[in-house]
Order: sequence, then C-alpha cells, then structure tokens
Amino acid sequence: MELTSLDIKTRMLEECLSAPSAVARQLAADQNAYAALGESLRASPPSSLLTVARGSSDHAAHYMAYLVMARLGRLVTSLPMSLITLYQSKIACEGLVSLAFSQSGQSPDLVAPTRFFREGGARTVAFVNAAGSPLAEAAEHVFSLHAGPENSVAATKSYIAQLVAGARVVAAWQGDEDLAAALQQLPDDLVKAAGLRWDSAVEALRGADKLFVIGRGTSLPIALEAALKFKETCGIQAEAFSGAEVKHGPMALVEEGYPLLVFAPRGPAQAGLVALAEEMRGRGARVLLAAPAGTPGAELELACTGNEDLDPIAAIQSFYPMVEALARARGLNPDQPRHLAKVTKTH
Repeated sequence: MELTSLDIKTRMLEECLSAPSAVARQLAADQNAYAALGESLRASPPSSLLTVARGSSDHAAHYMAYLVMARLGRLVTSLPMSLITLYQSKIACEGLVSLAFSQSGQSPDLVAPTRFFREGGARTVAFVNAAGSPLAEAAEHVFSLHAGPENSVAATKSYIAQLVAGARVVAAWQGDEDLAAALQQLPDDLVKAAGLRWDSAVEALRGADKLFVIGRGTSLPIALEAALKFKETCGIQAEAFSGAEVKHGPMALVEEGYPLLVFAPRGPAQAGLVALAEEMRGRGARVLLAAPAGTPGAELELACTGNEDLDPIAAIQSFYPMVEALARARGLNPDQPRHLAKVTKTH
C-alpha cells in the first residue's frame, strides 16, 4: 500500500496519505471487542442511542448515526453537551447507549456527559485516538482508532479512522458479513482513492471566497467535514447542505459562477444529487460534481469500495489531498490554520 504518486509537502498531506495504513492497523485490531459489542447490542437492544462529539469527530458520529438508522432502524440523537455541562439536565440513562468520538479525548464537555451516563447505568462507548485520555477513562467500552500520533492541526487520518470504527460497530451489530468483508478490503480502496487527482477543483476554487458543499444521506457527513476543512485550511466560507435542504433558503445565494462541490457517491441519494448538479449548472453555478467514473457531468472521480455505504470514506480520502493543495495554491500553510490549536477544550 505504498503511495508514491504525490509529493509529500506538509504534515497534513503526509498524514492524510497515511490513512490507508492506519485503517489497516485498526481493522487488524480489536476484532473480538467489536464482536462483543455487537453481540451485546443484539442481546439487549438499546432503548435510545446518542452520540457525543464536536468538530470533525461529530461529522464521523453523524455518519455512524446514519448507518444505524438506515440499517438497523434505531433512532440516534446527537447530544448537545451543554444539557449536561451547563443545564445540569437529568437525562434518563436506562437502556441508553452513548457513543463518544474524539481524537484527543481531552475536552471536558465530552468527558462529563460520558461520565454522567456511565454513572447513571448507561452503556458508554468511546472511540478515541489517545489511550489513557480522560475520555477513555470515563467510558466503559473503549476502542482505539489506531491512527497513530496526529501532528497536523487539521485532522485527516483520525477522521477516516473514526468513520471506519463506526462502520465496524454497525457491521458487528447487524451481523452483516458483506459489510465486514468490504471493510477488510477498504485499505486498498483508500490507496486508490488517495491517488485520484482533483486538480480541476484546485484551479476552480483558487480564488473562491465562498462555496456550498452538498451531500445527502451517507455523503452529508462527508460534505460537513469538507466544508470544515475549506474553512480551516483555505479560509473559504464554506457551508454544507443536504441536497434537499439547499433548494430552500440557500438557493437564493446561488448566482453566476457561484461554486458548489457536490458529493454523489453510489446509493439511493446519487440520482437526486446528479440532477441537482445539472440544475445548478443551469442556474450559472460553477459545479464540481464528485461521482464515480462514467457518471454524467462528473468532473471529480470517486473511487468505489466493496460496499456502497463505505464509498463516502473513499470520497473524503480523495478530498483531503485536494484541499491541502488548494490551501498552498492560495498561499496558506495548511499545517498552521489561523487561530487554531490541535486540542480544543470546551465546557
């Protein structure tokens, strides 16, 4: 799984290109622990589930939540952490499963709810890259991301590792052998995805000061992550929307030349997203459609994986090298985003 086609220039690029190896490490580890969690969820189905996360980690949690809701029919809530940390809400813990996602595991507003839920009798799970962190100590079930130290301020490989961890839980819970097999081949799929060149996007967005990033279903969490990376590494005011939501109020902003990046991987949402891209082109927008080769109107190629529910992971793997190159093309250092630090602690 060697990557030699791209010249490594920054820590961000180096780390996003190391994601396939990180995923391979994760998939080789903790197999019994994931199986045990899946068995527990089948034997004693939760009455409610919620995710606890911020930033990129929240986007990864959103992806897992969508898979759980779509595949298992269980509603998942994203917890506003201030309910616990500021409002002292006494949320019922009986039958609850909380799923916390973090890279550093240090933010107090992730640790406090996890500790509260565990003390209240809920099953608490944490996916974290830092062993021995406060979040890892607070949760009952802890799964390492196995991403290795992340030196880039803009998280890449740990985000991808979080997406994979979420999919592993769903595969174990559902007992889906097809999804489990597709996960095992994912590292090779990600190598292919990382090698796809999105140079036209760099040229199209070099002078942009704003854009929409569009997804729907399992690709919406990827759009959310992409919009965040545009902000933090490129200084572009990027907003992520569902392909359905953008047709409401946001449509009023679309004018001649307005840039849109549309993620349209395989799946039930793809046809509508491709149609939306064509409609936006008709309105004069500068549309960058990311879709599998052969998709009408696709300018940016997306790699396919062994299961279409994993395709969004390959999509963000292709996106990261592009946004790193875009930052440099705009005269910025993606390793030093303005006003940001590697670890953010909120209460």
